Amino acid sequence: MRRAGIRGLLCEVGQLKAAVLSVTISLDPKKESRPICSPPVSESHCSVWCVAGAPLKVCPQGLSCCTAEMEDKLSQQSHTEIKAPVSRLSTTLQSTFKQRHDHFDKFFKELLKNSQTSLHNMFVRTYGMMYMDNAQLFTDFFTSLTRYYISGSSAVNLESMLSDFWADLLERMFRLVNVQYEFSDAYMECVSQHTEQLQPFGDVPRKMRIQMTRAFVAARTFVRGLSLMPDVVNKVSTVSASPSCVRAATKMLYCPYCSGQVALKPCQNYCLNVMRGCLANQADLDTEWNNFLDAMLGLADRLEGPFNFESVMDPLDVKISEAIMNMQENSVQVSQRVFQGCGTPKLNKAFRSKRSGKETGFTGRFRPYSPEARPTTAAGTSLDRLTTEVKKKLKHAKKFWSTLPETVCAGELTAPGDECWNGTAKSRYQSDVIGNGLANQVSNPDVEVDITKPDIVIRTQIAVLKDMTNRLKAAHSGNDVTFEPAEDFPSGDGESGSGCDSPSCGEDDIYISTAQNPEKPRVNTVQKDSSSASSRGSLALALWGLALALLAPHWR
Repeated sequence: MRRAGIRGLLCEVGQLKAAVLSVTISLDPKKESRPICSPPVSESHCSVWCVAGAPLKVCPQGLSCCTAEMEDKLSQQSHTEIKAPVSRLSTTLQSTFKQRHDHFDKFFKELLKNSQTSLHNMFVRTYGMMYMDNAQLFTDFFTSLTRYYISGSSAVNLESMLSDFWADLLERMFRLVNVQYEFSDAYMECVSQHTEQLQPFGDVPRKMRIQMTRAFVAARTFVRGLSLMPDVVNKVSTVSASPSCVRAATKMLYCPYCSGQVALKPCQNYCLNVMRGCLANQADLDTEWNNFLDAMLGLADRLEGPFNFESVMDPLDVKISEAIMNMQENSVQVSQRVFQGCGTPKLNKAFRSKRSGKETGFTGRFRPYSPEARPTTAAGTSLDRLTTEVKKKLKHAKKFWSTLPETVCAGELTAPGDECWNGTAKSRYQSDVIGNGLANQVSNPDVEVDITKPDIVIRTQIAVLKDMTNRLKAAHSGNDVTFEPAEDFPSGDGESGSGCDSPSCGEDDIYISTAQNPEKPRVNTVQKDSSSASSRGSLALALWGLALALLAPHWR
């Protein structure tokens, strides 16, 4: 028995690094054999000996350097080789958007935290013990905002929460500024019913509600989209290669070895047909993938413009303070209108006028808000910069699945013209290059693909992308999309936005509702006005100012 070792570089697929394959060939001296070298050298220096008549299943019959056992091993290696470039490219894509998700999520959460801290510090300086005695109300307010960001409408109804916040603040402040009176629950209900006419806060609560709703929804939906991308890529990239794909890959990658042409690369068009056959199901994901990315880019534009989460949360303390100042200026008129509408309440028999040993009234003006004053966060940058960076990545990811075959077969990994392996010999590849996608594979000359059996995993991910695209569009159009609780993710789901298509979209935009569709997520239109939320909110902080004005004599 004579042995000869074959040692050569494997064909590179995609950007896969070259590996070294070692096999041992046993030559039967009873069969005709001769050395075949690539490149040709003298027979005495040739280390590759081939034999005729090897019973091969994939590679061409005739003179061969491989045995049936070797061909089986090469088929197993081909399965690994064909998955390697897809896995590598997909891992890079997953890592990119996992990192972007983490940056956005951390940034939004820290904006919430910074806003709460800023409000607390300002109100301690401005209102002293009056604020401290009611600080829990604001703590609960920010806790609810954080819960809404994390879990959306399944955890917190944002509009109802804001309405309750203003109502609770109204009750506390109204009782405080009118300590000489007794108020029944029925009387306080009357006050709440008249808030639409009173509007002591002007338009601040209504604008705040609209701004916060669409900003939170845009932020949550965008982060949800970023978290979805790595999951979809992971599921799609782990789809197993079919037996026919493995056979075609073996023929393309290793049959040149068996013919003694170790250095021969596949023809480029041959490689394209093989990879388009192997990745036919993945290519069918491309349409919904691109639609999803377009929707993400559209919502990113909203985050940079009218739905900017940073521009809403950063000056929140200033907005509330300005509202209190408005109330202070109109406190007497507000008090009179309340008594006219609901009647003069009964005097509190236990009330006794006392002087305060310490001045605790309103004493200062509030700092103006400067949009250039960006908060420092763990993400280390502003929302504008984060959004600009992620938009570049989103654009780069378009057509990822349909261009995988070209990516795998690019550059020096294949050979053009006649100096290449065409599947049977060193010659030009004559077949036409077929199109992408499952339907086109009916005419693939190199890979047998059953076009009647689409991959279930990939079809499921197509449906997932389509569903998320609808949610992104709803958020872009100014609608609050309700995710089911089971769909919640570590940083949230929810949605809302504005129907305005201009980057200069103003605060008073009319919101356009998206038509209901059984195949789309549940959508709730963000109304421009909500009398109960805005008016009750306005009166709440307005009466805080009223409290300061009416109690001033008792504090002196």
